[in-house]
Amino acid sequence: MSDQQAEVVIVGAGPTGLMLAGDLAEAGVETLVLEKRGAGISNLSRAFGVHARTMEMFDARGIAEELLSRGGARLPGIRLFNRVSLHLAELETRFPYLLMAPQYDVERVLLRRATDAGARIRYDCAVTDVEQADGRVALTTGRGRFTAAYAVAADGVGSGVRKAIGMPYPGESVLESIMLADVRLAEPPAESPAIHGVNGAFCFVADFGDGYWRVFAWNSADQRGDDEPVELDELKEAARLAFGTDFGMRDPRWISRFHSDERQVPEYRDGNVFLAGDAAHCHSPAGGQGMNTGIQDAANLSWKLAAVLRGADPALLDTYHAERHPVGKAVLRSSGAMIRLAAERSKLKAAIGGLAAAAALSVKPIERKAMGMISGVGIHYGHGKDEDALVGTRARDTALADGTRLYEALRRGRFVVLDSAEAAPAAAVGAASAAPDGLARVVRPDGYIGWAGPDDPAAIRDYLETRTGER
Repeated sequence: MSDQQAEVVIVGAGPTGLMLAGDLAEAGVETLVLEKRGAGISNLSRAFGVHARTMEMFDARGIAEELLSRGGARLPGIRLFNRVSLHLAELETRFPYLLMAPQYDVERVLLRRATDAGARIRYDCAVTDVEQADGRVALTTGRGRFTAAYAVAADGVGSGVRKAIGMPYPGESVLESIMLADVRLAEPPAESPAIHGVNGAFCFVADFGDGYWRVFAWNSADQRGDDEPVELDELKEAARLAFGTDFGMRDPRWISRFHSDERQVPEYRDGNVFLAGDAAHCHSPAGGQGMNTGIQDAANLSWKLAAVLRGADPALLDTYHAERHPVGKAVLRSSGAMIRLAAERSKLKAAIGGLAAAAALSVKPIERKAMGMISGVGIHYGHGKDEDALVGTRARDTALADGTRLYEALRRGRFVVLDSAEAAPAAAVGAASAAPDGLARVVRPDGYIGWAGPDDPAAIRDYLETRTGER
């Protein structure tokens, strides 16, 4: 059988891989997705929430409303450990909440977008070998061999691609025998989500908005192997230890067990192979940041791959690791701190930790920073010493002179030049906004500011040429 070819092969049809596939296909890149599962969306829903920054990225792709129409609960705040609250409603965004959306709903929306744009999906294709030579990547599966200019591993914690290229995945197992389920509740908690840890157990309960509640729980006194089935009584016992009640749990639509690791690859790139999502980093489910971080990895990488394939400076691809590796590391720290506080066996240490967290988050700047990290709206990439401080920061949505918004302009998948007398029409969309500081800005396709300064059409054109390959 001859090799099947594409410009980019993505391994893994989860949220990260599908986001990347949709971006690339819409940019005109020949894109192929290899998925080891059979056709169809998994009925499991490990990820449970979509944070504000991810919703902004969906807005920039015209799919935010489609996901919202599925009716998930919109949580304006998160209350942690009965002491600590994060007031998401105070975020400066069109999406000041956590949207409760099971992973399969997110996958359905992203799959529809990717296939509509022309991405090809091949199921039952587990990757067994990866070779790189002469600027090409060849991936071997049980259904043939696939070659491309670039490959992206988005195939999860057990990534076959990562193993095939020999990329280490250092870290440690934090907690074992965490139970995960979607259940109905006869007596729901007063607030959602609710998280509490005490007596060597913790429990998280959050409303999906469809009659079911996401629960994940852990009981230090009852540790079992990941392969052992979870009984509902086991889940209820952990909830009673943590909350003093099991909320009348019943009718689980699915229930499973897993262990929580904290791991991250040292490099997000190996030659022409890139790693994204859980293939690059994994951490505890605390804060609901896993799926969101992977989707944001994809948004960062997609426009760079498309640009280089169209003639941009290949060095642009090195910025993927430089920008996203620190974000993955920060998520490991924040989610790890939350899960360790929840699982603390000592009542005294748990009380001290909870009080310390509550005291810290009562300081508004600290609370804003914490909300920015968890929601993603506070993530930024930094800037060079000769660049304006706006460079690398998230571009907030803004009204444009034609009555549209910045994030609607980003739906064209191109750079957007704001407040410049002369844009470069071949490389970007020109749009006027009312920036209070009078600075011109170039907003990257992923919604971050790439260039800022006094209006200088020549400097803007130079910036765009190196990052788009267009003149």
